[in-house]
Amino acid sequence: MKVFLLGCGSIGRYLATAAAGMEAVDEILIYDNHPDDIAAFVGSLSKGRTVDSLNGISEAGLVVEAASQEAAREVLPLALGMGKDVMVLSVGALVDDGFRRSCQSLALEKGGRFMVPSGAVCGVDGLRSASAEELDSVELISTKGPKSLEGAPFIVEKGIDVHSFQEPAELFRGSARDAVRHFPKNVNVAATVSLLGLGFDRTMVTVVLDPAAGENRHELVVRGAFGSLRAETRNLPFPKNPATSHLAALSAASALRRIVNNQWIGV
Repeated sequence: MKVFLLGCGSIGRYLATAAAGMEAVDEILIYDNHPDDIAAFVGSLSKGRTVDSLNGISEAGLVVEAASQEAAREVLPLALGMGKDVMVLSVGALVDDGFRRSCQSLALEKGGRFMVPSGAVCGVDGLRSASAEELDSVELISTKGPKSLEGAPFIVEKGIDVHSFQEPAELFRGSARDAVRHFPKNVNVAATVSLLGLGFDRTMVTVVLDPAAGENRHELVVRGAFGSLRAETRNLPFPKNPATSHLAALSAASALRRIVNNQWIGV
């Protein structure tokens, strides 16, 4: 299988390296807005080849978005319109209800699939199963250190100095729809949880800044007809991108392996 990879930042490079080691992957077609910056990396990567436009999607059996919500909004309709399978990492792009429904329609019409890895939080398997019957509440509490939250739109708009805190502080509490907008690179997992459960407006998200945090902590709390579950995940930050969790990268690589090998265990 040929894989088209959109985005060659820290996560994209991790995925490209992982894909190069998979027997089922024949070639990795890599597209990035800064081709000069990735030339040396792609040159050192077995099975890797740069392409100069999204037209390269036509060659691939699987498209992987590892760039941004904006990139996801561009590539999803294009790839699904070609009947391609797409794995989306910037799942926050699906917060737009009209856009999401359009992608779902394209997938059904053209036969492609769009897939979202479980990401940086444990417990999504239980949430997925529980959602087969009535859910009462779904809450995600995310606790991160200052470096992880630097530059988030909410932080910039409010003029918050993330390095001024001496004690843990709740910065935000609201719907997942607002959380994804305010923290687009920090709480992608909130979008995944919303899609699996009660939706973006009924899923509640709390963002906590902890100046002593050396890890990204996510606590998922679900209540419904099945009973209740509480799953806590303590993630080390991804080494080259503290805004995301190491487990998020591992989850994407694991999902990629399952897709290219067409093996689904624990669905």
